[in-house]
Amino acid sequence: MGISLPNIKYFIEAKIEVEGIVDRNDIVGAIFGQTEGLFSSELDLRELQKAGRIGRIEITTSVQGDKTIGRITVPSALDKHATALVAAMVESVDKVGPYPAKVKIEKIEDTRAEKKKKILDRARAILYEWEKSKVPEDDQLVRELEETVIKAKVIEYGPERLPAGPDVESSEDLIVVEGRADVINLLRYGFKNVVAVEGVKIPKTIQSLLSKKRKVIAFLDGDRGGDMILNELIRMDLKIDLIARAPYGKEVEDLTGKEIAEALQRAVPLQDVVKTMKVKPKSEEVELPPKIKEYVKEVDGKLMSIILGDELTELARVPVSELARKLEELKNDVKYVVFDGIITQHLIDILSDAPRDVYLIGVRLGDISNPSPRVHMLISDRI
Repeated sequence: MGISLPNIKYFIEAKIEVEGIVDRNDIVGAIFGQTEGLFSSELDLRELQKAGRIGRIEITTSVQGDKTIGRITVPSALDKHATALVAAMVESVDKVGPYPAKVKIEKIEDTRAEKKKKILDRARAILYEWEKSKVPEDDQLVRELEETVIKAKVIEYGPERLPAGPDVESSEDLIVVEGRADVINLLRYGFKNVVAVEGVKIPKTIQSLLSKKRKVIAFLDGDRGGDMILNELIRMDLKIDLIARAPYGKEVEDLTGKEIAEALQRAVPLQDVVKTMKVKPKSEEVELPPKIKEYVKEVDGKLMSIILGDELTELARVPVSELARKLEELKNDVKYVVFDGIITQHLIDILSDAPRDVYLIGVRLGDISNPSPRVHMLISDRI
């Protein structure tokens, strides 16, 4: 910008529109003239410029028809409060020569923020250079720096901002893991085509991504959490080709490079896994009244339940923790139950002798060992 004033903290940037033909000197004169004497001499623009607290006001103009359109840049070494006041003073200019004018502040740029960004970018580049060299096993400090580099490679994928490796979109194959720590560990050993589901509930981004890949491996912990996610993947009938598991009692995030390689080599086809395990029943797909979706959105994330009767008559609203007790009272009148919770065997048992079909709409299925033909189970994010 041609500005040499030291210690610049901010740049005030504004747009000006004048209802006539003027030049930049006219605009500069209007700014100084119309702000003079508004506040104490310490805040007079000329005095601030003399003291080196604001720099030379830069103005560029162009003529459009019978109007002059311009941009104003004011460099400031003041604090943010005084800079905001100067910006408001500039914006108060309403006339240039004999012509009406309008000034609009578009932004105030913090030059220090840009400097911080450059420093962080350079630090990241230095860390990547360090990564190229072998890390001594006993050098804890360098291992921590290596960890910083690996974490910097983790991207956020999709609307749910899922932790993933940088090749998750471009690679033909995909590894699906449970959480961010698993992604970081696989990146440590060179696996960049990895994404985490971040919980038992499988995000829609994952469902869409799987259909685009040539081969998909689900790499899960060797514990109960891994079992739960495996059940969910099977129940949702997602495109999973192979299942790999960490050794019993271990988590993917703690595996060594050798253990990861061995686990992936032992991966087995999904259909073989299904044959050896008890799979929970699928949720049903039925046509519901359109307003049910509104109720689903209403309870989402609030641990609430809405109990509805015929014609969607609202019977009760209770916390999920009180749902079972309330269903005992109302089961003869219940038609739909929309709740931010898990569909459990206990809820099904309560409603199994209801005089009509009942629709349970929850966030996921629990362990259902004895489903009832009268109780229809639906997952809220699939309706």
